Amino acid sequence: MPPNTEEQQEAVGSADSGVSETQVVAQPRATKLLGNEEKKYSDAEQSTEEKVKYPKSVFFIVGNEFCERFSYYGMKAILILYLHNQLKFSEDTSTVIYHVWAMLCYFTPILGAIIADSWLGRFKTIFYISIIYVLGNAVLSISAVSPIFTDLTIEKVITFLGLLLIALGTGGIKPCVSAFGGDQFVLPQQEKQLTQFFFVFYFSINAGSLLSTFITPILRDDVQCFGDDCYSLAFGVPAILMFIALLILVLGYVARLYKIVPPQGTILKEVSGCIREALRKKRKTHVRKKHWLDHAKEKYGEELVADVKVLLKVLVLYIPLPFFWALFDQQGSRWTFQATRMDGTIGSWTLKPDQMQVVNPLLILLMIPLFDRVVYPLLGYCNLLKRQLPRMFTGGVLAGVAFIVSGCLELQLEQTYPTAISSGHSRVTLINTLPCKVIATPSWADDTISMTQYQYDQSKDISIRSENEMLLNEFKVEVNFTAGNCGNIVGKADPYKIILQEKTAHVVLITADGNASGIVVNVDPPDDIEKSSSGLPKLRMLYNVEVDKIDSQVFLDGDIENYKFNFTNINSTKGFVVSGTEYQEVEPDSYDIFLADKLLGKIDVKLGGVYDFLVQRNLSSDNETYQDIGLFVVTEPNSIHMLWLIPQYFIITASEIMFSITGLEFSFTQVM
Repeated sequence: MPPNTEEQQEAVGSADSGVSETQVVAQPRATKLLGNEEKKYSDAEQSTEEKVKYPKSVFFIVGNEFCERFSYYGMKAILILYLHNQLKFSEDTSTVIYHVWAMLCYFTPILGAIIADSWLGRFKTIFYISIIYVLGNAVLSISAVSPIFTDLTIEKVITFLGLLLIALGTGGIKPCVSAFGGDQFVLPQQEKQLTQFFFVFYFSINAGSLLSTFITPILRDDVQCFGDDCYSLAFGVPAILMFIALLILVLGYVARLYKIVPPQGTILKEVSGCIREALRKKRKTHVRKKHWLDHAKEKYGEELVADVKVLLKVLVLYIPLPFFWALFDQQGSRWTFQATRMDGTIGSWTLKPDQMQVVNPLLILLMIPLFDRVVYPLLGYCNLLKRQLPRMFTGGVLAGVAFIVSGCLELQLEQTYPTAISSGHSRVTLINTLPCKVIATPSWADDTISMTQYQYDQSKDISIRSENEMLLNEFKVEVNFTAGNCGNIVGKADPYKIILQEKTAHVVLITADGNASGIVVNVDPPDDIEKSSSGLPKLRMLYNVEVDKIDSQVFLDGDIENYKFNFTNINSTKGFVVSGTEYQEVEPDSYDIFLADKLLGKIDVKLGGVYDFLVQRNLSSDNETYQDIGLFVVTEPNSIHMLWLIPQYFIITASEIMFSITGLEFSFTQVM
């Protein structure tokens, strides 16, 4: 649930009481607590008090809320990618974990409200549960420091412990903070100030959400920790903000600024008791009542029974709510994964997939006044959507429309995904690194393949099963070129046997050995055609270098980040090593390639692409110079821009305004 919606629920009413915040603070105040001294006021004294000072305590409460919301939405923004990229859960499993945790965050407010109303009171509940909240953030930050864990299972367990503590923390204080803020005002004298407080309170929530959703993805991606994305820092900053939130709360208490109202009992206990009593009496008596809840009037009174009747009617209308929120909360999971497969380049700046979540709170701030001042009046002029239930129905329909739009976008995205290699098939990319035209005759192809210098050819899937379904691993590649017209290459390559593996993307180099003879080499490891789960480009180096060069490193110098690739001594052929490195995720950028401080060339990589670049000695001359002969695209980069997500975000935000905010208004009118 986005910040605006859930916090509006806080502003409208306490989670378990079913009454508005204004109603809560409007109750007669019997006591005013300053430090440990209690001063009693009568209703008459309060009504005759002409001027009441604005409570300074609310500034501490607003500051506390800003920091807490920054903490919560900051860690939530990057959580789905952390589960998938660092803890190595699949997209489906990561989504399940994300939503189970979100469910806990929205279930625990019931516990927090019961504790506050029945036992500790609001201030102590916020204080003690905030300590749990801080511990949860600290545990989650530590779990993201991968080098201290030798076992991924331990890292996962500690992560789940941190998430559980955070769910208890954020949910436990949720129904208390806004109510505690309302307690600081004296009504009816400060009704206007109370309204201003909730406006500032609401603004602080959205400000914290907007800033954290924008900043934490930058900390995750742009800062490197232990050679990888810095999840520990991205979780650590929200942890620090939550500690500051707790500190601000304590400072207000030390300054003796808070008005602390003692617990007044929970309505949840009375409601459940009323329902239980009505069911018990109905089973035991044969007397028919107009309504089955009327059996509880003798014990609980007519007023409470009437309120419970209204509550149950409202709950029936709330049956669609879980379906709406099941769709709405996909913004932080499925829609974020969808963004990783799109292009976020905006000029020289790159929009990160998890930063797209900032669109919803930004739009909600812009669209709420638009609906209030323009959309609803225009619809009312046309005699449309004047009442709450039709608006809620329309909002639910719009939620479905948003996912139809998302589905249409996904159909377009699927056309840009790499084609998987089917069972019983293999795939081969031939790369001609010779400075001349070659004719390749692979045994798996019906025709010859002609390639000019530095050209590559990617085959379609090759069937490696015989008629009796046996795997045929061994194939041959013959290469012909004109000797004496191919740089310093004098000898032709012998037919090369290649072992093809099922569901594998092989890359075969047509190059030369130390005797200036043409050779064919099947590079190990093979190509990885899958896009990165983070959306970043994947890049590796293929090379043909002298053995004495293997201690050297190839450096990629970019504007954003620098990377290095190491040679390894495998596939040595007459004093030369022909091989390839593992893939690295790199920033989308232009890179200068250096070997031993010598510039070899320049390459450009884009979001979502998978690339090989080749470094080898200069085969056009007899000197020992090296060159980069090009960038070879294994998988095409993302081609659909991330901003195409905005239509579905716009529709889901309109849906939220019509369904959720109107639903809160509807709930409020039912308890008046």
